[in-house]
Amino acid sequence: MPFLQCLPGLQTLFLFSPAVQGNVNFLRPLIKLLAMLSNGFFQRLDKLLAKYLNEAPKSFFYKMMRKKNIVLNGKKATGNEKLEEGDIVKLFLADETIRKFSSVKIQRTKTNLSVIYEDQDVVLINKPVGMLSQKAKESDVSLVEHLISYLLDAGELSEETLKSFRPSICNRLDRNTSGIVVAGESLPGLQKMGELFKERTLHKYYRCLVQGVIREDQYLKGWLKKDEKTNKVQILDRPSDPSDQPIETEYHPLWTKEGVTLLEVRLITGKTHQIRAHLASEGHPLIGDYKY
Repeated sequence: MPFLQCLPGLQTLFLFSPAVQGNVNFLRPLIKLLAMLSNGFFQRLDKLLAKYLNEAPKSFFYKMMRKKNIVLNGKKATGNEKLEEGDIVKLFLADETIRKFSSVKIQRTKTNLSVIYEDQDVVLINKPVGMLSQKAKESDVSLVEHLISYLLDAGELSEETLKSFRPSICNRLDRNTSGIVVAGESLPGLQKMGELFKERTLHKYYRCLVQGVIREDQYLKGWLKKDEKTNKVQILDRPSDPSDQPIETEYHPLWTKEGVTLLEVRLITGKTHQIRAHLASEGHPLIGDYKY
């Protein structure tokens, strides 16, 4: 009978015949086994494969599933199965094939992140002014790259884990806005926090200095039109195009002095430059905002 040995983590399963069990020089990996760790749960099988075999066309792993070269719990899979704890994915593929189709791109950084809170699922970061929340182009370095470097340096993330899950952020702030950004350190954390933001059960508050004297609370509604060429937005009373987006902004004045007011703003909807443009459209642009 063949002898099976599993290595820990994102595992490689080596299949040995009795004749070569004692001679390590003759051991040949025949099967790759993806043991479902915490970051594999709650995602579709085809999405996991697309991350692990990130250089392969989708047609490749669908073909491998049809031919049973990739199986789920020992059975033929279609790719739309939602993975649960205890599920096992086996890849009957040569090491050369996996190396060809699997790569990890990491932009290591040395920035010291201001971490407010962290557990095994989520990280809360105080993003400084001048840092991108996410990349606008491939050459950019954003908070996501700083987060991944931070987790790698802390030993809470490995390059092998990055093949199946990449930590990311759940909310974004403009480059010149500082404040709390929530990130998912695990897939369940990323999914749950993303759900809270989407359902608006988690409220977002901002504080800003604006021109003018404001003494009463306001709840503003309008429509936002974005110009992709100039990366600016315009606030309208009613939509002029199907791409225009409805927005809602609420604010409360904290104090006012010498023609300047400190506002606490609650963002009901979160669209590009919403607070800056919405307040400017009301005659109260942010102090120091060169764009609006």
